Formats: sequence, C-alpha cells, structure tokens
Amino acid sequence: MRELKRRELCAAKKYDHITPLLRELHWRRVPERIQFRLCVLAYRCLTGTAPQYLADTLSLSTNVAARCRLRSADSRTLQLLSTRRTTLGDRAFFVAAARAWNSLPLEIRNSGSLLTFPRMTKTYLFQLSFANWTLLTLL
Repeated sequence: MRELKRRELCAAKKYDHITPLLRELHWRRVPERIQFRLCVLAYRCLTGTAPQYLADTLSLSTNVAARCRLRSADSRTLQLLSTRRTTLGDRAFFVAAARAWNSLPLEIRNSGSLLTFPRMTKTYLFQLSFANWTLLTLL
C-alpha cells in the first residue's frame, strides 16, 4: 500500500523500479529505518533519556572489568550478549540495538547531542543504503 502511494506521488508506472524514487525523495529503505530507530533508542539509553526498563538492558563494554583497560575502551561499544536461539533471541532489543549501535562509525557514536546524532545517523544509513545502487548505475 505504501509503495502504491510512493508511486502515485512521483507519477511512476506500476513496473518502474522504486529504488531511484526512494533515492530522489531521500527516503531510506525499511531495514535502514529499523536500524535508525534502534540506534536512536540505544543513544537515548546511554544518555539517560530512555525509559529505565530499556536502559537496564544495555551496557557499555567498558563496564566489564576485563575490558576497561583495553585500547578499545574509548570506542563506546555496547556489550553484545549471546542468546540461545538465533532466530528469536537475536531479535531481542538488547541484541539488535547493540548490533546496530556497534555498526555505526565512531564519530557518530561520540556525537554530542540528541539533535546531531539522528541527523548524522540518517545521512550515514542513506549513503550505506544507496552506495551499491549508485555503483551499479555508473557501470
């Protein structure tokens, strides 16, 4: 249904590719939108502006005694806990948010405010989403 609305908005035909339209409108794909939401929630958990029940599930890897003296302690990565079930357990918030957060570049993770973090994250995910498509159109 949403794809139909996007096509009507741009006057695209039924069998036209949607990727150029998404790029032109500067919209992200669904997986990048989910990753953006997870990253913003993880940022809010780390800054203390998220609900406490979510903030309790995430912890920085520097809080682990064995990792606090490593060179990677400055990277602000989240501790990635293992789960028993790969299909259902990896969809849990504390696993999915930690993976999404750890996949961001360091300069985005060290962002200073809640105003700059979403902007930088959206730009990064948009570039990541359409990098392969841009290379294919140039060939």
